[in-house]
Amino acid sequence: MVNKNRMNRLAAACAAAALMSVALPAVAAQAATAPRIDLKVLVVDDGGSSVEAITAELRDTGVPYTRVQLGSAGRPVIDAAYLSDTVDGRPRAKYQGVVLPNENPFGEGSAEMAALTAYETAFGIRQVDAYTWAHPGVGLEYTDNGGYSGQLDGTAAAVTAAGKSGPFGYLGGQVAFEDNSALVPESYGFMGRPRAGYTSYLDAPVGSGRASLVGEYTHDGRSELVVTFGYNQHQQQFRLLARGIVDWLTQGVHLGQSRNYFAVHVDDVFAPDARWNKELNCTPGDYACAGGEGLESTIRMTAADAQYAAQWQTSKNFKLDMLFNAGAGEEWKAENGGVDAMTAQLVADRAKYRWMNHTYTHPFLGCVQDTTTSPWTCKKNAQGAVQYMSRAEISAQIRDNNNWAAARGITTDRTELVTGEHSGLKTNPQQPQDNPNLAGALADNGVKWAGSDNSREPEQRAVGAALTVPRHPMNVYYNTGTNVEMADEYNWIYTSRAHGGSGICEDNPATSTCLPAPVNPTTGYLDHIVPQEARTALRHVLANDPRPHYVHQSNLAEDRTLYPVLNQVLDTYRGLYAASAPLVNQSMKDTGVELSRRAAWDKAVAENKVTAYRIGTAVTVKAPSGVLAPVTAPNGTRKQLLLGTADFGTAYAGTRSTWAGPELLQSAVTLKLPS
Repeated sequence: MVNKNRMNRLAAACAAAALMSVALPAVAAQAATAPRIDLKVLVVDDGGSSVEAITAELRDTGVPYTRVQLGSAGRPVIDAAYLSDTVDGRPRAKYQGVVLPNENPFGEGSAEMAALTAYETAFGIRQVDAYTWAHPGVGLEYTDNGGYSGQLDGTAAAVTAAGKSGPFGYLGGQVAFEDNSALVPESYGFMGRPRAGYTSYLDAPVGSGRASLVGEYTHDGRSELVVTFGYNQHQQQFRLLARGIVDWLTQGVHLGQSRNYFAVHVDDVFAPDARWNKELNCTPGDYACAGGEGLESTIRMTAADAQYAAQWQTSKNFKLDMLFNAGAGEEWKAENGGVDAMTAQLVADRAKYRWMNHTYTHPFLGCVQDTTTSPWTCKKNAQGAVQYMSRAEISAQIRDNNNWAAARGITTDRTELVTGEHSGLKTNPQQPQDNPNLAGALADNGVKWAGSDNSREPEQRAVGAALTVPRHPMNVYYNTGTNVEMADEYNWIYTSRAHGGSGICEDNPATSTCLPAPVNPTTGYLDHIVPQEARTALRHVLANDPRPHYVHQSNLAEDRTLYPVLNQVLDTYRGLYAASAPLVNQSMKDTGVELSRRAAWDKAVAENKVTAYRIGTAVTVKAPSGVLAPVTAPNGTRKQLLLGTADFGTAYAGTRSTWAGPELLQSAVTLKLPS
């Protein structure tokens, strides 16, 4: 939150600088020559959360940028030479857009602001004012003339008609400001009525009228996108607008691309999962559950649960990924009269799901565990070397599961694998390195994509010839089948000892916050846990994060605890976005490819090995050999082929984008923009 009086003082000191005459190399003399506009953004950073949010959007979507930190003594001076020069006799703008903390962060009469003003005017470059106040200097009336300043938590803002036909057309219309806690102010800002030259893109009701929160101020041959509320990169109101801010800034042509991804992996399909015990506050069957011997209980889907899953998918137009342990299912079947209606139902509906190998019987594929101690340790041989599951045993777990599926007509992509508990991969602190036999077993079975736990390893990495695909764990527990069990375990983990909890939150204040009081054991799951977990998942969806989420088959059984979370995510998303921006529900392999392409692109950008620019309606992109470039362009853009042209990219959120590489016998990507 930003103090209102401080903002008013800052605004008075940062009045817009008058346009000054600043020489630009050869622009006047070569007016007939279209300038070269490099596809890079200049970010002037004051250390505030609003500039950081826009910077994060640029970074996370692959848009190259240069950041100038205002507080740094050694920062470059922003002058005409810093902003432009001449290349091959053609005037060059080094930046296609400028992000400022506000309309003039340098101070009244600043030569740097005058240089930026002249640069933007000469080359038609746009400017984003990341956070400013409502006043005539940005095209708005003062807030005391039909406006408002103050806390914005829960404000029901809406995209205007101009916003829908302009940069925010991918939104459904409503932009609700977060209000996650009545105890904590979450957003502060200003709403002002537009003056001449200002077009409002986002507004909200004030009294009997409406006032603007985001809009375009066109004046003196320049365009500014004016944002009059504070935000950070995680808040939903910013996440909804972030795509449009970048598209407006770059006039719809930029490196980088963005999608809204959501995939859900259901682990342990066909296997039973152990159940939480409310009296013991642990899970009998787990080696660490003292007193749990003889009290083991399991949770497993029924045929009715399988039927419901298929029906739910159809009703929500969303496909689940079924990660299966066929051998564990066969063991359950043998122990239960040789009949398994649930498996029969899922196999009958096999074409309705995506299937993925989760190993045959879900063993721990890492070191041989010694569970006589808590926490467990890795067993060692007589020579003191750690004992690991063998390559042959790991390979058999992968192979047997695939073969079982193939025999029943279940289609799997054999390049994908998620091991039980992500085992075989390093598990700190007990097993600080991968099982050395894992990479070979993956290669034996053609596995190229291995699921990992994003909470432990958020970055993709190599395991032999395979690459990991980090997965987000959802806070819907594997060892609970009912809402009451979920609330009970949640209370145990997240309440203090004084409230009957474990005190884990007290012992780890840096990573966990204690609940002020336990949630209601009967209603707490639906009233408290579901909204919180849905909000977390939706935050990933809106952040261009392709990593899948994972849960367990137990969450589709009994009270079917997963569905309220998924319903809230899907329904909220589809209410916020237009049909032009559908959720991307893709396979783990596709996510792995996406992450590997991003890593290669980010490396090329960091090493300054990318050259990209626009001259008139022609766009040229050059990247290192083998590196594909993410490119976004307007509808109607064509890609140059060896002979002729073709439609560029795929449509998403009102633009077209893709990972692009040069065509046959070409050294660069060449695009032709619509006139």
